Amino acid sequence: MGNSNFVDYVRLLCQSGNGGKGSMHLRREKFVAKGGPDGGDGGRGGHIILRGNAQTWTLIHLKYRKHIRAEHGEAGGGQLRHGADGKDIILDVPLGTVAKLAETGEVLFEITADGEEKILAKGGRGGLGNDFFKSATNQTPRFAQPGEPGTENWYILELKILADVGLVGFPNAGKSTLLSTISAARPKIADYAFTTLEPSIGIVEYYDNKSFVMADIPGIIEGAHEGRGLGLRFLKHIERNSMLLFMIPADSKDIATEYKILLNELKQYNPELLDKERLLAITKSDMLDDELEKEMKKHLPRKVKHIFISSITGKNIPKLKDMIWESLNI
Repeated sequence: MGNSNFVDYVRLLCQSGNGGKGSMHLRREKFVAKGGPDGGDGGRGGHIILRGNAQTWTLIHLKYRKHIRAEHGEAGGGQLRHGADGKDIILDVPLGTVAKLAETGEVLFEITADGEEKILAKGGRGGLGNDFFKSATNQTPRFAQPGEPGTENWYILELKILADVGLVGFPNAGKSTLLSTISAARPKIADYAFTTLEPSIGIVEYYDNKSFVMADIPGIIEGAHEGRGLGLRFLKHIERNSMLLFMIPADSKDIATEYKILLNELKQYNPELLDKERLLAITKSDMLDDELEKEMKKHLPRKVKHIFISSITGKNIPKLKDMIWESLNI
């Protein structure tokens, strides 16, 4: 996991720019002995801005940028010259990135749209030059404002994947195989636990040029909400899915019990996850005959729609896509 390109958590020290000081300047020319104040304002300090980028799917490009500093604004000058603003620093982040204050954990905002920009660290305002302060009673102010200092804070950026459908199941439930079957995604597939060490995302084509986004969330185990297995690292990604597709293999000892355990892990992590639309897919159903499938139906959970599928033979895959589309467009 240390060499993975998927990074969903970074901690950054961000320092915005100081505002430039205003100018205290009096106009002096050959034939204008007392021309009055003409000091310009200082420039604004540079902001540090997050921008949503739909082509970015990881925070790895920020993993080793621990200190980010924006430029300071320039000082104002005579002849009403305003100082230049400090250059902003724009950090592209994946959609679903949440920004928090590291010290308190306070959520500042979330980036959810391509091209959306929000200020993470605001630059200091530039100081006002003495020209601003002239008045009928003070025609020659001999003072100007200093620029405001920028801010310096530690921030946490945390990625929570945005997808229409989240695949939920124990390791080896067939989630990666399904995703590779119905989309162009190519997650790693093998017959051992925790093959998937990072979420995979695929776009599933539907009829009439319609599509939906499906995310393969790494396998949950009992106790995941307490950090067991891959635990809390990936449970958070389920929060941003519109619906959840529970996947349990047909050779499971007790499908209803496994479903109950999965539900409990989601409930313990965040009870609001149980408010999402749910669908149960019994995978690897190519090993079942009609009689056995009919018998198994009697023991399935009652309060969730179910479907028997096989990613290998394609059994009921079109029907599964229909059911997902219907759930997403209720």
